[in-house]
Amino acid sequence: MLLTALVILHGLIVTAFTLRILLRDDLSPPARMAWFVVIAALPYLGSAAYFLFGEVDIGHEARRRDGYIFAQLHEWLRAHPVADATASLPAHIRPAFRTAAAINGFTTASGNAATLLADGAESRAALLADIDAATSHVHVMFYIWLEDETGTALARALIRAARRGVVVRAMADALGSRAMLRSKLWQEMGIAGVHTATALPLDNPLRTLLTARIDLRNHRKIVVIDGALTWCGSGNAADPAFRPKRRFAPWVDIMLRFTGPVVTQKALLFAADWMAATGAPLTQLAIAPAPTRAPARAVLAGGAEATTEPEPAPGFPAVAMGDGPTTRPGAMPQVFATLLAAAQTRVTITTPYFVPDATLLSALAAAACRGVETTLVFPRRNDSLIVRAASRSYYRQLLEAGCRIFEFEGGLLHAKTLTLDGTTALIGSSNLDLRSFDLNYENNILLHDEPLTAQIAERQATYLASSREVTLATVAAWPFPQRIWQNTIATIGPIL
Repeated sequence: MLLTALVILHGLIVTAFTLRILLRDDLSPPARMAWFVVIAALPYLGSAAYFLFGEVDIGHEARRRDGYIFAQLHEWLRAHPVADATASLPAHIRPAFRTAAAINGFTTASGNAATLLADGAESRAALLADIDAATSHVHVMFYIWLEDETGTALARALIRAARRGVVVRAMADALGSRAMLRSKLWQEMGIAGVHTATALPLDNPLRTLLTARIDLRNHRKIVVIDGALTWCGSGNAADPAFRPKRRFAPWVDIMLRFTGPVVTQKALLFAADWMAATGAPLTQLAIAPAPTRAPARAVLAGGAEATTEPEPAPGFPAVAMGDGPTTRPGAMPQVFATLLAAAQTRVTITTPYFVPDATLLSALAAAACRGVETTLVFPRRNDSLIVRAASRSYYRQLLEAGCRIFEFEGGLLHAKTLTLDGTTALIGSSNLDLRSFDLNYENNILLHDEPLTAQIAERQATYLASSREVTLATVAAWPFPQRIWQNTIATIGPIL
């Protein structure tokens, strides 16, 4: 009798969740098949996993809130138009910039400049100096904020700024920075006058589990100071030694300091996060408009005047991107795929987590097949055994297409970079995995500038110098159990 009841229960569970999966129009066929496999093989555990993690949904209330926030941001953008510099780009790269700009409704604007910092120590020193020099406001958002040397120094700098009258707003993700958010240091920041907020709070886990997903996180790293400069890259508010996972250290990151119109775009991304966390209106936040140039006046014969187009502002064209579960699905894979389609000679990508969707995997293979020198650099030792196994399952397909794959041996390569043809670069917080594409809130900057791209490519070359190449012979020599494990994990890769 008990056995019969269990069989019936098994059938009902599998049928119910299968119907739910089939009714979803937003699920890709590989993800749908992966869930079928999980639920059929482990009906009780698999059904629980689907209930907790199967639906990319932040909740109806949150979606309404984000819709209201996006409407305010778009109204602000309409009121502060910026000249579109897309036409100044080479024709083959314009579609990639248009794809990136369409994510948030931003404009590819000229007049940007950036400095690439040498390492974590130099980045920290320069960031603290910028905060100490702030006169109006400082806005910071980090996924991981630790109470180590770097995180404490950042908190102290924000406290100093608040005490001298600078408006300081500090955010951290509820999961990635959970210890910091409970610390005395965080409380001290609030007492000193720093306005603090928690991104995607977990104060009611049961409600989160029932109405949304607990693993939807804000993975962004944003710093905006006085509306005049912004920082972008892979670095969190944490030491390279990264105490929680010290055996994988050092964490190897890359950070750039930007000025120009992209600062305003990053300020708007921070504003969206702050408004979502606090309910504050956009009017309460300082969003410095990007500088605009008035049309020149030319005097014609007879004293008449004519308006001429202004000369482009000095500096390179760039656009910021902020994607997440409330932006259009597949936004970042589309950006990467469009960039890869535009590549003519070479493209180099570094990322710590590589679990591509079909769009990205095909774009990488296609680039290599048509003769583009396509180089991928991943960490040899990854803090996620599951992601490492899934990543390696794609090696043979990529190598057979002509890609070159290297595994970094100098720590955990955490830098997320792309350089293309020596002229175009993408840098930010996005990994090349499905979690980053579908679940996390991320931020990146796409830019077109030969000198800066060369600097980023030189940094990538230092990663390659500390890496070991993986060849088809290497993959063929992997033992059967390892290959079975990797391919088993890859089977459920679309739902990792």
